[in-house]
Amino acid sequence: MTFSKTGRALLLSTALGALSLPLAAGAQDAASAPAADDQLSEIVVTAERRSENLQKVPVSVGVVQGDQLRNFTAGGGDILELAARVPGLYAETTTGRIFPRFYIRGLGNIDFYLGASQPVSIIQDDVVLEHVVLKSNPVFDVNQVEVLRGPQGSLFGRNTTAGIIKFDTIRPSMDWQGRAQASYGSYNTVTFDGGVGGPIVADKLAFRVSGLYQRRDDWVDNVYSGPSADGTKTGKDVMGGFEEKDARLQLLLQPNETLSMLTSVHARDYSGTSTLFHRAALKKGSNDVSAEPRGVVAYDEANNNPQAYKTYGASEHIAIDMGPVTLTSITAYETTSGYSRGDTDGGAAANFPVNGVANGFGQSQGQVRDLDQLTQEVRLASNGNAAFKWQLGGMYFDSRDTTDFYQRAYFLTTAANNPNNWVRLRNKNDSWAVFGQASYEVVPGFTITAGGRYTKDTKETRLVRTTANAAGVATYAGRRYVKLTGKEPSWDLSALYEVSPEVSLYARVARGFRGPTIQGRSAVFNSDFTTADSETIMSYEGGIKTNLFDNRLRFNLTGFAWRVKDIQLNGNDVNGNGVLFNADKADAYGMEADLEARPFENLTLSAGLSLLHTKIKDKNVYAQVCILNGVVVCTVEDPTIRVGANTFAQIDGNPLPNAPKYTANVAARYDIPLGNGGKLFASTDWNIQGYTNFVLYRTKEFYSKGDFEGGLKLGYTAPDGKYEIAAFARNITGEKNLKGVIENYMAAVFNEPRIIGVSLSGKL
Repeated sequence: MTFSKTGRALLLSTALGALSLPLAAGAQDAASAPAADDQLSEIVVTAERRSENLQKVPVSVGVVQGDQLRNFTAGGGDILELAARVPGLYAETTTGRIFPRFYIRGLGNIDFYLGASQPVSIIQDDVVLEHVVLKSNPVFDVNQVEVLRGPQGSLFGRNTTAGIIKFDTIRPSMDWQGRAQASYGSYNTVTFDGGVGGPIVADKLAFRVSGLYQRRDDWVDNVYSGPSADGTKTGKDVMGGFEEKDARLQLLLQPNETLSMLTSVHARDYSGTSTLFHRAALKKGSNDVSAEPRGVVAYDEANNNPQAYKTYGASEHIAIDMGPVTLTSITAYETTSGYSRGDTDGGAAANFPVNGVANGFGQSQGQVRDLDQLTQEVRLASNGNAAFKWQLGGMYFDSRDTTDFYQRAYFLTTAANNPNNWVRLRNKNDSWAVFGQASYEVVPGFTITAGGRYTKDTKETRLVRTTANAAGVATYAGRRYVKLTGKEPSWDLSALYEVSPEVSLYARVARGFRGPTIQGRSAVFNSDFTTADSETIMSYEGGIKTNLFDNRLRFNLTGFAWRVKDIQLNGNDVNGNGVLFNADKADAYGMEADLEARPFENLTLSAGLSLLHTKIKDKNVYAQVCILNGVVVCTVEDPTIRVGANTFAQIDGNPLPNAPKYTANVAARYDIPLGNGGKLFASTDWNIQGYTNFVLYRTKEFYSKGDFEGGLKLGYTAPDGKYEIAAFARNITGEKNLKGVIENYMAAVFNEPRIIGVSLSGKL
């Protein structure tokens, strides 16, 4: 069952009315279990590398607790489930589960190149994950997720112009602790997320073992019945599934009160299906995709879009308490390898003939042969709650990878086979930085915080193997080596004033930067590298944080404005290949609000809202439009120019891609106490997304508007919360939302299907 856009609005309005709350955002989702009494629990964050109450931090932070995130992922979802649950955050992918792309306050990167950089940094257990594949590392046995909105360059470094997403897992404890959640749903979707640990040597040594298992059967039919040039076998239920196996071991050594050593190792083994494109799901002049079946495609090539990756990593977190100061060292190593293959035209060329000839073949594979990332961070920070607090440190980052890109002719089994239709690139990125931050409580309740960082960021790409024809003759004439270096300061200045114990006001100004970027994949089409210089951002925000009615209502509101100069943008060339360039600037303004309430003991409510306006400003920048065989296939609404056989649209004044004009979410949980001390409960959550353009130019086709999804959970919680059994539904109304496009093929990418299932969770 699906709903019309009018029905969607009515459904969300009904939910809002039932909550009797303003649409003022909630980072917390009320689907998680409420506190034991009629008050909200305190939220402690580490947004400034110290443990502090959320309401006392002069940064806009959205928080999702571990149990809340697990409610969203019970149906087989991954970290993309955070999208629309935190005001200002959006996430999507057109390369499957191994390549999520994140956007905060409208700022992100739509580039699907394996070497692409993003302005949203992912931090897991204090370790930065820079490469796009590492960013997809699953989050399991998680304690809390913090989304820091706005530039975070002082404490977290480059490539945080939009913000960071910080995941903190459950750490080992000197007491025995354990938790687990298992679920089963539609398409044989199975999820297990759990962890257990305790002391090995009392008060000295502890461990925790955590694991994640997710799988889903193939559920998408490939109905193409003609000949395949690469031997692809079609049939029923041949794609759409996946299997995720992950494990983590942590050891905590505390030989005395001044030394703490946390060792962590983890492994990932993933295989599944890359993103499915639905060719011609969009018709010229229309944005309606209702006629396209979600579970049926007709692919003539690419072996039903397989992808697989294995990742391993280890880290050592050492903290030495020296009395007035603590010295912290974090050393980490990550490595990954794998591939992703796809039918990039999203259909069978025979079904789209031109003058009686099959038209629009597309197939590619990206493969990370090997990637090694090494990071080392050292911090020295003051201890205690004195009026003056400070920290300073240094960071070193080194990432090296060997990456191959294969095009269609490589895979063909016909006479058109070309075993030389691929390239190999070696990429290197090294960076070092020094940083510091200090805060001073000038008078009781009024604190000023300032931080700064200086970074040198260097990227190198070397083309070590060019493409050639079947006879081995290469004609590539472009560059084979490119090196770019960015040397930039980043800083922030903020003030927090506690009007009362319940109300605080804050203001913040910050500068950050994203390092230079190299796009080397174009060499597989015999095209030269494209590059983009560093982009810089100036961001301004101010807000109010409140905790009212005897800690029964928490409401935070932030207004912001930012300008990015030399913004890095990504368009397509005639081959659909990403092309990097800098535009003069982009501006944005908007607001985020977070609200959570406990009007009485057995009811928890939350709501969320973000409003956003973004605009590209450069009259001299144009982007190639949707073109196939020299024909513009979509309805372009911007002024265009013709350059040779290509058509380009002027993008000045357009919104940034994947920057929703608004997102809103509401959630509620109601508990019914039972005589045995247990509870029956019902919880629901809904989110809606406003106008979102998917490309740099405006069209009548490539956008979404009014997309929404909802979830429901009904169950029983045992006394003291020892276990919970429930039935749940994700995307309960079966919405088929447009999440991305492939322009020249008028292809659509959809959201996850409806999953209905049961779950069981428990704790020690």
